Amino acid sequence: MSAPCTACGTPSRRIHGSYWRSLGDLACFGRPTVLLVRVRRFRCTAPTCSRRTFAESLPGIAQRRGRQTDRLRSVHRSIGLALGGNPGARHATAMGMPISRTTLLHRVRAGGTKPIPPVTVLGVDDWAWRKGHRYGTILCDLERRRVIDLLPDRSADTLAAWLMMHPGISVVARDRAGAYAEGAARGAPEAIQVADRWHLLRNASDALRGVLEHHHRDLREAAQTAALKPEPLTLEENNSGPATASETERPLRAAERRSRAAQERRDARFAEVARLREQGMALKAIARTTGIERKTVRRWLRAGHAPTWRHAARATSILDPYRAHLEERWQAGCHNGAALWRDLKGQGFAGQYSVVRNWAMQRRREDPSLRKSTGPRRHSAATRVTEPPTPRRAVRLLTVDLDVLSEEDRQFVVSLRDRSPAIATAADLISRFTTMVKDKTPTMFDGWLREAEASALGPFAAGIRRDEDAVRAALTEPWSSGQVEGHVNRLKVIKRDMYGRAGFDLLRSRVLAHA
Repeated sequence: MSAPCTACGTPSRRIHGSYWRSLGDLACFGRPTVLLVRVRRFRCTAPTCSRRTFAESLPGIAQRRGRQTDRLRSVHRSIGLALGGNPGARHATAMGMPISRTTLLHRVRAGGTKPIPPVTVLGVDDWAWRKGHRYGTILCDLERRRVIDLLPDRSADTLAAWLMMHPGISVVARDRAGAYAEGAARGAPEAIQVADRWHLLRNASDALRGVLEHHHRDLREAAQTAALKPEPLTLEENNSGPATASETERPLRAAERRSRAAQERRDARFAEVARLREQGMALKAIARTTGIERKTVRRWLRAGHAPTWRHAARATSILDPYRAHLEERWQAGCHNGAALWRDLKGQGFAGQYSVVRNWAMQRRREDPSLRKSTGPRRHSAATRVTEPPTPRRAVRLLTVDLDVLSEEDRQFVVSLRDRSPAIATAADLISRFTTMVKDKTPTMFDGWLREAEASALGPFAAGIRRDEDAVRAALTEPWSSGQVEGHVNRLKVIKRDMYGRAGFDLLRSRVLAHA
């Protein structure tokens, strides 16, 4: 029998002696098992070798200087990958294979990962180490539907370097983050970038919400109209007449002055935030310096301006030429909006019934005698007008079919569209965009984009224009980041299973082992 020298590799037959090695092995009948192995020591016969004696190796049984067999180490690593440190250690001990949590995690880290197979269609998304502070990147093979790697951050340089190390990728499905677009363009310039359709719809919803956040007064007054029961109209009367501007605004000079002053303060704070950002300051540092909450800083910088919640100036109303006649009829005791509208139609008024109805409601609110005579039911309806739908809920109301809404919600949507043509146009554009993305109809894209750029959705359309190739690909390619989001959820479960204390190497090992 001979054995190769562990230093120079020269085979030797000269036995120097032997000793016993104790190797932990798999449990037997639920009890710990130890193998006693007699190992021989040999003399190295090479004159130039620095080692005089060496012990023979046990390939396939145990590692050099190891205290456990290879199969026990493999079982411990499997337990650690499935359960983590403390739970895995308790489980292994109960099975008769005791090990500490530290050693168990060392087994997981030392096991390495499988080589990454060639990838053609790559899915890219981010995941949070700590939400709002630190993020990583998850990479998925969309054809095999499995995670292939994790990256420690979400920078363009890191993604580009990974793509250069793995050539052959033809499609990159990603969200609309600028860093991923840049990294994919640098690392795989020949690959088709596909914007994720869910993120496109989410961005569209956020854009419409941004428009609504600039029209709080319209939301409030539309909610007033919806809360008060309108006078009965025939179907023919309700559908007649073109859409026009709503009632003229009531005097709010003091409120407008306060709103204007508040807007000037917000604009000054935004200018300070933008200046600090141009100097390279992080969002958290800007928030600490200016006293503005970090999420607000991020929202302002994304929008490119501070929120403009000032009262919008009203256009000239179609009702102006008929105001004198309306006042005369009102003073004569005609307080019914429908009757007033029919009277004006006989004089050539082309507006909708809602214009006159809103004028009549405003006059009732201004007349104390009429307010007192309205009774508790009317009063309870009026009290609801102080709570208009939030912009987020208004987005949903504007983008779903009217048939699924309640009567009051339908009245709110109709009134809001009548009051603000900008909101009506933006809601129609978002609905068309949603249909275009869901039905994958790229022929509608060019016309929609031109209209959106000329509307209140200009910032959203500008972002679509910058990412135009990826958005067009989303309308033609079958790939999306949907399954990547599912893997992100699984990563979160594993991360939280370790109470957020795992390092990147341990988290990466566990995620890839479960792929």
